[in-house]
Amino acid sequence: MRFVCLVVLLTLVALSLAVAQTPLDPTMEARLKKVFPDAASFSTKQTMPLPHYIAYTGSGSSRSVAGYVFWTTEIEPLERGYDGPIKMLVGLDVKGLLTGVLVVEHHEPYGSFSVEPPQFASQFKGKSIRDKFKVGEDVDAVSRASITITSAAKVIRNGSRRVANALIAPPAPAK
Repeated sequence: MRFVCLVVLLTLVALSLAVAQTPLDPTMEARLKKVFPDAASFSTKQTMPLPHYIAYTGSGSSRSVAGYVFWTTEIEPLERGYDGPIKMLVGLDVKGLLTGVLVVEHHEPYGSFSVEPPQFASQFKGKSIRDKFKVGEDVDAVSRASITITSAAKVIRNGSRRVANALIAPPAPAK
């Protein structure tokens, strides 16, 4: 009986290692690169403590963590735009600055002039998680899409703050 349990356990460990080392599909890797252009490589999807990908700079022994990439719908699943969730990929560096946003899926009736244009996503690049993300102040508004824009800005802000809180070490206190 112990032998059977040991074989089952070893099989499960081997399968989990094989899955963990499965390379990213080219579409996902291209999306990750779009929101974190300075990264040299990315991890496979991590699940703890929150779902995310790790962005790395360098290679081999000089590889270091540059930041994280996450899906807004996985971090803030209850946030909705006017007509449902807005699925975005967000990059966040280790200093708490956004490296990019990519709108991947939405069902918004005014998407073609609210969250779809590249100007919407590009306005978040370089924003700090400490910024307000308030429509009309530090986020550009679209008059007919205020619910959508407000929701999208809120999910980017809240998701980024949650990821930073879970994965980025706070700065050391000043001496």
